[in-house]
Amino acid sequence: MELSTFFQKHDQVAIAFSGGVDSTYLLYEAINSGAKVRAYYVKSDFQPQFELDDAKKLATELKADISVIKADVLSLSAIATNPLNRCYYCKKLIFSTIAKYALVDGYTTIIDGTNASDKESDRPGILALRELSVLSPLQECGLTKSDIRRLSKDAKLRTWNKPAYACLATRFQTEDTITKEKLKKIECAEDYLLLLGFSNFRIRVRGSLAKIQFPAIQLNALLQNRAKIVKELKKYYDYIVLDLEVRE
Repeated sequence: MELSTFFQKHDQVAIAFSGGVDSTYLLYEAINSGAKVRAYYVKSDFQPQFELDDAKKLATELKADISVIKADVLSLSAIATNPLNRCYYCKKLIFSTIAKYALVDGYTTIIDGTNASDKESDRPGILALRELSVLSPLQECGLTKSDIRRLSKDAKLRTWNKPAYACLATRFQTEDTITKEKLKKIECAEDYLLLLGFSNFRIRVRGSLAKIQFPAIQLNALLQNRAKIVKELKKYYDYIVLDLEVRE
């Protein structure tokens, strides 16, 4: 099935919008198809401010209607205690919140950017989407991540080569309780690295230790900035280490 066919069948949709590669391309195609569409960005403690700022800019560039709504993810112990299936409960809360606001706006069909490369076994949150009858057009149309990047480049979307970004909750080990304070430390530390020009990195937290994961191509720049990085991150963590198993 082609995306154009999907939007002929579903011509009034609410899209869960993160500003990432997949949801941006999906929003672009929905608009181009002539469907009535509104983007919904859910802001929680798991999303850094820069991600929201960029999502709003993208919506403006695409001339898309966007609603920014809030979800208190840490109010649910099933999320805050960070069990193995945390993502399931988080997705259920987020998409239930979208559904509530979308219904008020007149939308009964909710779509998301899950693509054909996403495996349900690796993403427990997908089960929550299925339970809530969320549709995934990119997956239904067999579009993989590489397909979407290629098509986004053809469409001159600036997100075509945007690095994947996982929510801040992924920085913790399973069953390490998540708090606002811990999340804020990670956000501040990662914002500093972004300010220095680094990208596609992660800080993994293990108690008072911060383990930094960088792509191999950025290691030289990391070493050149080592002293000031250590000085800044020591504001938040007692130990700063580098993961030599580099990010792809």
